[in-house]
Amino acid sequence: MREFFVNVTRYPRYLIAFTLGVMNSVAEPLARRRSNPVTAVALIGALISGMISMGLVLRAMVTSSPLA
Repeated sequence: MREFFVNVTRYPRYLIAFTLGVMNSVAEPLARRRSNPVTAVALIGALISGMISMGLVLRAMVTSSPLA
């Protein structure tokens, strides 16, 4: 894992360009569909549920004791 972070710090421009490219390729089709109210509500719901899921996964990875 250390080698991965060494490579990431060695190539920050590549990492930034790659991240922006992925975000652009995901956001562009979604931006075209936002004019439909049903699609906009679904996208907002998916964004919120994704953030909640990510928070729960990260919390489970960090804490050593089980949550339930």
